[in-house]
Amino acid sequence: MNEFMTGPGKKLQEALQSEAENQKQEAASGEPKEDATMKTADVITQTTTGGQHLSWEGKQKGGPIVHYAFGAIMGGLYGGLAEYSSFARSGFGASFGSTLFGVADLFAVPALHLSPPATDQPPSSLTSPFAAHIIYGVTTELGRRIVRAVL
Repeated sequence: MNEFMTGPGKKLQEALQSEAENQKQEAASGEPKEDATMKTADVITQTTTGGQHLSWEGKQKGGPIVHYAFGAIMGGLYGGLAEYSSFARSGFGASFGSTLFGVADLFAVPALHLSPPATDQPPSSLTSPFAAHIIYGVTTELGRRIVRAVL
């Protein structure tokens, strides 16, 4: 997902956003933007240390750790579900990726106040993350099939 988001996903996002949207985002972001994984890393640190917050550099390091840990947990969940559910495997994992996007990005993250609701964002800003989750689902299914064939 990260490779997609920094390469083709970024180009897709830029192509979908109008110049006015780009300028609006640049003007609004006068300071570095904290994403949901960075906020989560900070909350985990605050909870486990009795109130200590991460520095900006700590958030930059902690965000990817949270992201990869969540991805690993969801991949494990998918592996278990895929053994018993043809729906989980449908679309070669694409249905899992799209469901994960809907549940996590569109519902859970805004519900936990880690990002604004999807309705407060331009639809074009959701295209690249949605595509990245489809790629995650397909890649997860591919990995599952390879491991299954070896076992």
